[in-house]
This record gives sequence, C-alpha cells and structure tokens, in this order.
Amino acid sequence: MDEYCQVNRISWLASCWDEASIEFIEQFEPPCYKIASASLTDDNLLEEHRKTGRPLILSTGMSTLAQIDHAVEVLGTDDLVVLHCTSTYPARPEDLNLRGIQAFRERYSVPIGYSGHEVGLATSVAAVALGACLVERHITLDRAMWGSDQAASVEPHGFARLVRDIRAVEAALGDGVKRVLDSERPIIEKLRRVK
Repeated sequence: MDEYCQVNRISWLASCWDEASIEFIEQFEPPCYKIASASLTDDNLLEEHRKTGRPLILSTGMSTLAQIDHAVEVLGTDDLVVLHCTSTYPARPEDLNLRGIQAFRERYSVPIGYSGHEVGLATSVAAVALGACLVERHITLDRAMWGSDQAASVEPHGFARLVRDIRAVEAALGDGVKRVLDSERPIIEKLRRVK
C-alpha cells in the first residue's frame, strides 16, 4: 500500500489501536495519526501517539465532554485537530448535533473537524459551513456490501460530489466583509432608483 501511494502521490495515514501498531506504522513516516473514538479513553495509547511528534486527529464519538477534556489534556493542543463525531452506523441526522463543531472550537481552541457516519452528503457539507476544517467519511465500492459501516459509507461517485460541494461551500463562505461587487454595479444602475 505504501508503495502504491508513493507512486500515485497519495498521502496516507493510519488509526492505530495499540502501541505495537504505532511502532509498526512509524517506519512509513505518516503525515499524522488519527485516534479512533474507541481509543479516546486509552491514556497509554494517547501518550504513545503524542511521543511520535506527529500531528494528531482525535475523534470524539461515544465520549462525554469530561472524557474529551481529559484526552485533550493528555495530548496537549499542539498539532491537534479534534473531530466532532457521532459513532452510530449509519447515524441519524437528528443525532449529529453539528452545532457541536462551534462549541468544540470555543472549548478547545484547536482546529475542529467532522467525522461523519450518516447516509447522504448534505450534513457533511453543512459541517464545513459550520467551520469544520477537515471532513472524514468512510468510502466503499458498494454501499450494499456486507459490513457494519457500508451503509454509512460513500461510494466513489458520491465522494467526488462531496468534495465538489465542500469546495463550493468554502468558496461561498468568503471573508465576511460586506462590499459592493463589481458584478453588482450594472444591476445598481439598472434597478436602483435613488443612488
């Protein structure tokens, strides 16, 4: 896999569930590590991840605020991204609580991303509109395949649409400064009675 990714200029990383796996993956010099929601309460594993000196992505599904607070304390906030997450497969839209993205940003003062396990793409795009700097979605060749998270995964054509829609939202968010655009000036001339 590493050779394939190198040839095709694909960055890859791993989610290590034990210390031996971190030691193994380190030989490939990953750009970062993703800590799975299931591992959030494993202090020894968190500390081993931090010892690598690599950026870390912490997923927060099935965790209380107190547990997340503790994990962030163990990891520190340097080179840390926290992912808002609901760990059900598939997750119902009403269980996603996307406003948690904003709450996490205020609470932890680190970049906040989103790990989605829902059916569809709209809520993942909404996460970006709410400030998610990173979106994680599972990918599959066929959502009808056997497996616990196939239904919550995105097929390749859906993944391409997701990227397209996220890029459109990023462009549409702008800088927040209200101004009259050059493209609006002809409309002003045509429609505005009092200038």
